[in-house]
Amino acid sequence: MNMTTATSATRSPATGRFAPGQTLLFDADDTLWENNIYFERAIASFISFLNHKEYTAAEVREQLNHHERATIQAQGYGLQSFRQSLVNCFEELSTVPVTPEKHRQIVSFVQAIAEQEIELLPGVAETLEELSENHNIYLVTKGDLLEQTDKLTRSGLGLYFSGVEVLAEKHPEAYRGLVEKHSFDPATTWMIGNSPRSDINPSLAAGLHAVFIPHDHTWVLEHETVNEAPPNQRLLQLKSIAELADIF
Repeated sequence: MNMTTATSATRSPATGRFAPGQTLLFDADDTLWENNIYFERAIASFISFLNHKEYTAAEVREQLNHHERATIQAQGYGLQSFRQSLVNCFEELSTVPVTPEKHRQIVSFVQAIAEQEIELLPGVAETLEELSENHNIYLVTKGDLLEQTDKLTRSGLGLYFSGVEVLAEKHPEAYRGLVEKHSFDPATTWMIGNSPRSDINPSLAAGLHAVFIPHDHTWVLEHETVNEAPPNQRLLQLKSIAELADIF
């Protein structure tokens, strides 16, 4: 990488770009590649399979959200956690036991996610390649370590990152830990992602800048009102990742 030391996150009046040498931390799921749409398909299949006679689809989904929150707290993120949430929800709402056959059917919904090819969002590869020439790029995601590193390998994007961090959770303390671990300068460090709850608000709280790139199908458990940037910090909102190449 062609790296230049950056002293601030101030745009050049001549080019409209930030100085070379910024540290850009990229989220993965639904920022670099599609992810939640596959979970939504699995959930739709699960709700249809459950075929509850009293609860509406929306009410079943709300119960599943409740189970997902509880399972994540106990087991963390990932496909195994999601599968357990589906089973727990089925056991709570179904009037019949989870037979081995029904269990296999539920597992098949999750397996379809695992077998899904990586679908990069438009402009991702080209933008990362361009940004990596002048900036320090890291992947900062959360979830199951093996699942996330496997997705990165299959994406073909690994060569653009100076480092990869798979966190158990993204909260201000986690971002502060990354700053300390890698000696990032908060004045020139940006978190880029689609999730207000995990990418934007906690990174701003940790003293970093942020770039919010909304995704139409961001997971409902990641929804949150986007906070304003504190003094001396920046919050940008873009329509697509390709726009990053115009400002960095």
